[in-house]
Amino acid sequence: MATPNAARFLGPAQWRTLVALCECVIAQPPHGTPAAQDANGPARVPVAALVDGKLLENRGDGYRDSRLPPLREAWSIGLAALDAESEREARVPFADLDGARRHALIERMQRGELHSRAWQGMPCDVFFAKRALHDICAAFYSHPAAWSAIGFGGPANPRGYVRLVADRRDPWEGMEASDESDAAQDAARRGNDHVR
Repeated sequence: MATPNAARFLGPAQWRTLVALCECVIAQPPHGTPAAQDANGPARVPVAALVDGKLLENRGDGYRDSRLPPLREAWSIGLAALDAESEREARVPFADLDGARRHALIERMQRGELHSRAWQGMPCDVFFAKRALHDICAAFYSHPAAWSAIGFGGPANPRGYVRLVADRRDPWEGMEASDESDAAQDAARRGNDHVR
């Protein structure tokens, strides 16, 4: 959880582009706002740092779309191409675009409408779907802060899950309220008295 929010593999320009891309794909509370903190510390997930760590370790997924080059090369080409497309259209790097222009460029990438030579023949829509979106979302949901946000208590190690039948929970798992009514909230509180 103590992942430093800094580049360890990418260069400064690539890092800025990756951070901007991650902020567009996974919306999180802005730094310094009350929503960006929780009782256990920062609630923001260092998504770009997690993706950068994957690149540092060259940790692939065990498969890749044949239209994409290997992991590091795909990211290097994709980040450089995003900057090139942005420079061509707005004369500034991708990270310096305002939010609306970033999103518009990403939407065009998703639709396969970016054709700069900087893509080096790599289909931009395939890069977005099979590399960028996959790696960014996987990095976000691999972090315990994201688990908490979606109500996932984490892996059941070392005890494992015992009750695998629908609508049954293990004794150590908390109950959810079925709706917002006071009765449902009270029932969930009573059901969670034994949970530690």
